[in-house]
Amino acid sequence: MNEWPEGWSNDSRGNRYGRGSAGAQPEGARVMRQVRRQEPSAPPYGNPQQGGGYGQVPQQPSYGGDGYGDGGGYDSDYNTGQVYGGGPGGGGPGGQYDRASRPAPNWRKRIKWTAIVVLSVVIVTSVATYFWADSKLHRDVDLSKVIDRPAAGDGTNYLIVGSDSRQGLSAAQKKELHTGSAEGKRTDSMMILHVGDSGDTLISLPRDSNVEIPSYQGSTSGKVYKGTGRTTKLNAAYAEDGPTLLVRTVEYNTGLHIDHYVEIGFAGFANIVDAVGGVTIDIDKGFKDKYSGADFKAGKQTLNGEEALAFVRTRHAFAASDLQRTKNQQKFLAALAHQVATPGTILNPFKLYPTLGAGLDSLTVDKDMSLWDLGSMFFAMKDVNGGNGVSMNMPISGSTGGNLVWDKAKVKTLVNELNNDQTVTVSGN
Repeated sequence: MNEWPEGWSNDSRGNRYGRGSAGAQPEGARVMRQVRRQEPSAPPYGNPQQGGGYGQVPQQPSYGGDGYGDGGGYDSDYNTGQVYGGGPGGGGPGGQYDRASRPAPNWRKRIKWTAIVVLSVVIVTSVATYFWADSKLHRDVDLSKVIDRPAAGDGTNYLIVGSDSRQGLSAAQKKELHTGSAEGKRTDSMMILHVGDSGDTLISLPRDSNVEIPSYQGSTSGKVYKGTGRTTKLNAAYAEDGPTLLVRTVEYNTGLHIDHYVEIGFAGFANIVDAVGGVTIDIDKGFKDKYSGADFKAGKQTLNGEEALAFVRTRHAFAASDLQRTKNQQKFLAALAHQVATPGTILNPFKLYPTLGAGLDSLTVDKDMSLWDLGSMFFAMKDVNGGNGVSMNMPISGSTGGNLVWDKAKVKTLVNELNNDQTVTVSGN
């Protein structure tokens, strides 16, 4: 079989099969020889002088191993990815990507800005929460109306009052909580919490304590009522002229300056307990009381709002009714403060905000009370529950006319130690 001719004309085509074939039969398979590119001096499509005209086959590019042409012609080195301006490490399509040319991430800068963003969110959230909570406090008690006050000592003294206010309770709720329907409000519990550097002390003041009502300024009228030396139960002072007379009476009979006043009613107390998810407490001995609705067995258990209210109000189930009740109140309030102050509540917005909302909505405080003061009070009660403070009843020496009489000598020592922020050595009943 003839080799592929370098060129052919119309006169030399002869007998062939198909174009470019010299025989009548199809050519067999063979390897196409390499065709060299036409020299620049040669005519592109044959020599018209030789009669070829356009009959001469143009020379084709080489199909060698270096691309389409030996000399690096069209798309030379295409198979190396060096196209569209790509060289070694080029970034064009199909080119080798040089990862070393990409700048390394600045982790120090990223961490810095992440920390700034997180800190900013925390600050904004904290400030917003502070103002939201501060706006909820009911600062209704004006201690500036309390006259003839004793000098302030070291540390801070809170008078914490649980009233039997039924404000906001429906008839069904009153029945459910066993509160009764008495008009007005009285103090069901009274405590002094001393917060100082030498330890925190929680002192319960039995509601049946025998005290003298001193001269006082009316909270509404502004008129000064002279003391007559009359004695009565401590909770009668609150019933007579509210918080300011109660503070005046406590200060007069103890000699201890009260810095802040905090009061909570039935509904608020139950709501706080429910908002925090119940309070776990260990009851030493089981008891029942049809008046408060209490029905408890001995042992550790979690009380909801209704059960907690029954627990702190029960007095008919005990022989020393008022003294045992104050001990139960101390125990429960300290446990409540301990649970509110745990990370599980503080760091969980789904528990913190409902608890704050329920508590702050139901608290009545003095006009100078800040959220910082309130927080200090709760953490001090947590410390008392944790064993880092003292919990006691006011020392009692006997009774008169059904009222409990304080031990004057012990009370004097106790007040002196608190005023000087010393460790308490006096024991209560």
